Amino acid sequence: MTARTASIVRKTNETDIAVEVNLDGTGKYEIETGVGFLDHMLEQLSRHSLIDVKLNCKGDLHIDQHHTVEDCGIALGEAIHKALGEKRGIRRYGDALSPMDEALTRVALDISGRPFMVWKVSIPQPKLGEMDTELFPHWFHSFAGSVGMTLHIEQLSGENSHHIIESCFKGLARALRTATEIDQRKADSVPSTKGVLGS
Repeated sequence: MTARTASIVRKTNETDIAVEVNLDGTGKYEIETGVGFLDHMLEQLSRHSLIDVKLNCKGDLHIDQHHTVEDCGIALGEAIHKALGEKRGIRRYGDALSPMDEALTRVALDISGRPFMVWKVSIPQPKLGEMDTELFPHWFHSFAGSVGMTLHIEQLSGENSHHIIESCFKGLARALRTATEIDQRKADSVPSTKGVLGS
């Protein structure tokens, strides 16, 4: 099987990002965004999806975190999209119930080529560490758009902001692992009656 790996460099006036991914990895990661809590969440995403991720970002954090958080979502999504190629053999769909203590999140996704996101999550605290929690939906929206997926994230319970967000990222990881895995019964086929998924 052809290696499902990709690397990208994304430079703007606001951020300079380099990303490498291996969809058939073991969950190894080297992540440095300059935003500690975001690093922690992306490490969880890598570890539980088994996608190897190297991501380094130098952003305009002297202004705020918005550009860094959003652009890291875009860049990581672009790398995964590139690594998926024609998407031959992938399961395409994935879902997960992700508990973390009192928090429970349901995540469902479809790597359809039609970007869309439904976000039904309430985060009590305005900050986690130094990270503004209002930026989390921006990250997920940017990531889903760049991968080219429909993504639903729904909080079923939860009071602790850290637990709620971590259950979102771990749920995404588990659903992504399922959706990107190769289905050996159809390893040479694109999982669509159209014969193609959006590029």
